[in-house]
Formats: sequence, C-alpha cells, structure tokens
Amino acid sequence: MIRVLIADDQAMVRTGFGMIIGAQPDMVVVGEAADGVLAVELARRLRPDVVLLDIRMPRLDGLEALRLLAGPGVADPVRVVVVTTFDLDEYVHTALGNGACGFLLKDSGPALLVEAVRAAVSGDALISPSITVRLLEHLSSPAPALDHCGLSPRELDVVKLVARGLTNAEIAGQLFIAVGTVKTHLASVQSKLGARNRVEIAAWAWARRLVD
Repeated sequence: MIRVLIADDQAMVRTGFGMIIGAQPDMVVVGEAADGVLAVELARRLRPDVVLLDIRMPRLDGLEALRLLAGPGVADPVRVVVVTTFDLDEYVHTALGNGACGFLLKDSGPALLVEAVRAAVSGDALISPSITVRLLEHLSSPAPALDHCGLSPRELDVVKLVARGLTNAEIAGQLFIAVGTVKTHLASVQSKLGARNRVEIAAWAWARRLVD
C-alpha cells in the first residue's frame, strides 16, 4: 500500500483528497495536518510514502515545510507533492529546488492527483501540464542541430504530446493506443534521452522546437 499524508489548512480539501486517495485499491491515508508544523511532525513520525502539501498554511508555510522534509542536506528526504491554488513561477521554482516530487494545481482533477502520487513513489516527478507548458515556453536558447536521438516516429508523437502538457490518458486518446503502451513508449524515451521524468522529456522537445 502507498501511504499518503495530506497537509492542507482547509478541512474540505483534506476530505476531498482523502476520498480520492482512499478510493484507490493500493493507497491509504495515514494522517492529516492542518498546518505546516504538524505536517513536518507527522511526516517525520509516520514516514509516509508521499506527502500532499499545500503552500499557504498557518504556523509554517508549505515551502518551508518542504525544505525541512526534502530540501538540500536532508539525510532521509520524504517524497512531497505540492498541491496548491497558486501557480506562481516563484513557487514552482522554489518547490522544485526544495526537493518536491511534483507540483499540482488543486483543480487538476483526481486522475492527475493519483498519477502524481504514483510518479513520486516511482522516483518520477509530475507537474501540472499548464505550468509545464508555461515554464518551457520561456526557453530562449537557439535550437540545436536536429537530432532525434534514435526515437521512433511513434515515440516522437508521444514526446510532442508530453511537451504540450497532456497526461498519459490524454495521449492514449489522441494516438488511439492503450495507456500501457504510452507508458512503454515513455520508458523507452527516457532511456534514449537520459531523461529522469516527463518534465525533462518536455524540455528536450521544446529546446528542439518540436512543439509549435
């Protein structure tokens, strides 16, 4: 079972996330926290597999709690997915710099929340598609010589859709293939590109101007 701790100052949000997590056959909520101090305390005591962490919380904000749990120098970091209403670039960069395994907006939907938890457990990172696209659009370096690094035409199709911010399910729908096939293609792409996660895959595609 994937053990999840939910930290958010809004009771309704904690309840909603708890229902989503609890509905998964392989996930369980092991604790809830309404402020940053309690979030850090519970995370250290319960050692959940993943912490879902809001940014704006009383007593200690989520970014500082994240730094204490997963930031540089932490000997045994906890996997943390930041889930917030605020998609400020400053928050995104700070969260990723402090060791976040994901950054989601609260309106991303249940499927993406579950996918982010699974990604964190597997050592991947998932960022809300809209944020990924916005950040990568700022890339201004000149396009390097076109080199597809041995990717097949179908793998390139998948890469381009990842760069546009689509989820695995959406990519499967666009290409009329199974979600499992999408995951197989992504695993192959990561191996060929030496990318650690879908964010780095998207960055590779944007840097090569493969996305309009």
